[in-house]
Amino acid sequence: MVTSQIALIFGLVLLNGLLAMTELAIVSASRPRLRALAERGHRGAAAALRLAEDPGRFLSTVQVGITAVGLLAGAVGGATLAEHLARNLMGRGLSFAAAEAIALAAVVGGITYLSLVVGELVPKQLALRNAEGIACAAALPLRAFSKLATPAVLVLDASTRLVLRLFGSGDEARPQVTEDEIKALVTEAESAGVVEPEETRMIAGVMRLGDRSLHVLMTPWVDVDWVDVARDPAAALAVARETPHSWLPAVRERPEHVVGAIRTRDVLLVEPGAGPEALAALVRSAPLVPASADALDALDAFKTSPVHLALVVDERGAVLGVVTPLDILESIAGALLSEEAPEPPAVKRVDGSWLLDGSLGVDEASEVLGVHIPARSGAHTVAGFLLYELNRLPETGDQHEFAGWRFEVVDMDGRRVDKVLAAPIARDAAA
Repeated sequence: MVTSQIALIFGLVLLNGLLAMTELAIVSASRPRLRALAERGHRGAAAALRLAEDPGRFLSTVQVGITAVGLLAGAVGGATLAEHLARNLMGRGLSFAAAEAIALAAVVGGITYLSLVVGELVPKQLALRNAEGIACAAALPLRAFSKLATPAVLVLDASTRLVLRLFGSGDEARPQVTEDEIKALVTEAESAGVVEPEETRMIAGVMRLGDRSLHVLMTPWVDVDWVDVARDPAAALAVARETPHSWLPAVRERPEHVVGAIRTRDVLLVEPGAGPEALAALVRSAPLVPASADALDALDAFKTSPVHLALVVDERGAVLGVVTPLDILESIAGALLSEEAPEPPAVKRVDGSWLLDGSLGVDEASEVLGVHIPARSGAHTVAGFLLYELNRLPETGDQHEFAGWRFEVVDMDGRRVDKVLAAPIARDAAA
C-alpha cells in the first residue's frame, strides 16, 4: 500500500516536471525553426506554433495541470504517507503530537524537494537544451489536454485578461526582437565558437548599412579622379593610366558639370589621335543617390544599373562625391589593403589610446571606443563630430572631451581633419 502511494507521488511529480518542461520549451523555442518544421509537415511543430500564438490559453492550460498535480500529490502525501509514518514513530515511543509533527514535516519536505528537483529544475534544464524538439513532442498532448480542461482554462484566461486590463496592460504584448538582442545573440554565438570573430564584425557591419550615411561611405568630390570628355583624349588617357578605379566620373568643360561615368578600360582603348567625340561616346548614365540616403539605398541603385559608380548629390543637384559597391563592401568586411589606403581607419596603441582617421564614421568610432558618439547636425564622421563640437574649423592640437575620452587633432590635411587621437581621460587622471 505504502509502496504504491510512493510510486503514485513520484509519478505525479514526473507529470509536473513534464508540464513545466513543456511550458518552458514552447516559450523558449525559436519561432522560425518551428515554422520551418511546420512547413515541412511536422504536426507537432504546427501545434507548438498555435500554442505559442495564444499564450493566455496555453499558460492557463499548463497552470491547470500543474495545480491539479500539486493538489493531488499534497493530498496523497499529507493524508496517507504522513499518517503511516506517524504511526511508525509512535510505535517507537514518540508522543502523538511529536510523531505527527515529525511525520508531516518529513513528508512535506521530501515531496517539496522531489518536486523542486525532479518536477522543476531538471525538466527546465532539459527544455532549455532542446526547446524545439521537446515543444514539438509535447504540443499535441498539451492541446488535447487543453480541450479537456476547456472550462477551467477559459475561466483562468478571462480572469488573467481582466486583471491585466485593470493594470493598464490589456493589449497583448507582441514579442519584438531588438537590434541589441541580435547583437547579444551573435556575441554569445561567438563566445560559444559557433560564429567566428570576423563573422561577428561583418554581421555588425551589415546591421549598420541602414544607418550608414553616404557622407561616411562616399569619396568627397575633391578627392575624386575624373575625366573631361570635352578635352583631348590624351588627358583622359593619362588619368586612366594612373587611377586605381575601374569607373571614373565624366565631366564636360568644368568639374561641377558631371555628365555621367566612363569605364576606365574603355578610355585606355581609345585610339591615338581620336577627338573628344570618341570619349563622349563612351559616357554612360550613372545612378544618382541623394546625400540623405543610406548604404542600402545606394545598394538598390547598383542593382538596377550596370554602372558601378553612383553620384551623391545634394538637394540642389550638386555632386558631393561618388560611392561604389566596393565602398559598401568595405563598410561590411573592413577596408581592403591598397596603395591608396595602406592604414586601417582605427589603430589601437599600446597605451590604450586610438588613432582614428578623420573620415571614420561616428558609428564605427562608437563601436571601437565603446561609447555612443551622436551624429549631430549631419556630422557623420569623427572630423564632422569635432567640427560641430568646436564650432569652428579645427587646428592641430585642438582637444575636446566627451564621454570619458579626450579627442585631439594630431594631423590636418589642409582644411580637412586627417588624424585624431582618442585617449581615455581616466587613464590620464590616474597617472
